[in-house]
Amino acid sequence: MNAQHDGSDRAHQRPEGLSDTTVEALGALSKALEMTERARGRLYDFHQLTGGADLELDRAVRLLREAGHPEWADKVRTEILGRNVIPGHWTFQIVEAYNDTYYEPFKALEKSAVGELADGRDHLYEAEMKEARRTVGHPAHTARPDSP
Repeated sequence: MNAQHDGSDRAHQRPEGLSDTTVEALGALSKALEMTERARGRLYDFHQLTGGADLELDRAVRLLREAGHPEWADKVRTEILGRNVIPGHWTFQIVEAYNDTYYEPFKALEKSAVGELADGRDHLYEAEMKEARRTVGHPAHTARPDSP
């Protein structure tokens, strides 16, 4: 195997002097951000599912009227259709508040920490784990995409 293609690329190599503990800490910070990304995705699921349910209520109201139940149609329309999911908030407002209050500051902090502590080299913990676990010379264990 060509020596220049054996091992992580420069962007995934630990800068000189960076401690194991710092690499582990940045890995934990990255993992926490990834978990936040997943939580944010579920928040968008909540937003879209709740919005879809609210739109489906239009059909329920129409069908209740057609079925001769105008009092129930009115109840659904006035009590549930368009209702806040928490006081003063529709789901889009919750998503916006989450993004502004938590997600964006977290993302910026993680990027700043990687930039300052690891010269902007992301995923060092994972890159070192890959190197420790792969079988050098095995065609399915190449170090990086441009490996022969």
